[in-house]
Amino acid sequence: MSAPSTARVGHVHLRVSDLERAIAFYSGVLGFALTQRHGDQAAFLAAGDYHHHIGLNTWESLGASPPPKGHTGLYHTAFLYPDRKSLAQVVRRVLDAGIPLDGAGDHGVSEAIYLRDPDQNGVELYYDRPMAVWPRDADGTLAMTNGRVDLPALLALAE
Repeated sequence: MSAPSTARVGHVHLRVSDLERAIAFYSGVLGFALTQRHGDQAAFLAAGDYHHHIGLNTWESLGASPPPKGHTGLYHTAFLYPDRKSLAQVVRRVLDAGIPLDGAGDHGVSEAIYLRDPDQNGVELYYDRPMAVWPRDADGTLAMTNGRVDLPALLALAE
């Protein structure tokens, strides 16, 4: 049995220690719109007219510290942008907000930028190249890479 090809991740729901700080990051920096709040304990954000792509709550985590390294849990959430210019614009906002980058990778199929949200959850910001240019082995098998992203050239697109 396999999942239908149209199945996708609908949203991510994160435990955060400070709801206002998390909203400021996901809305103010990444640009997701606040679609609904549940008092001072939960909020939902989305791109476009979807009900929510991101859920945030403090139900079990108000004032909590991030999980220690070396434990299981979420590695990162990944936000897909429609094109390289849109990716450049959000990366510019991240840097302008003083948020450090953890890294970047050109995976052949995509370019990705990695960082952490205020609760130290991993965040990937990326765009996919058209499938027709994805790297493949001689037998047609996908051959993703982990090359260098030219960050200055990417950021030049944000101007």
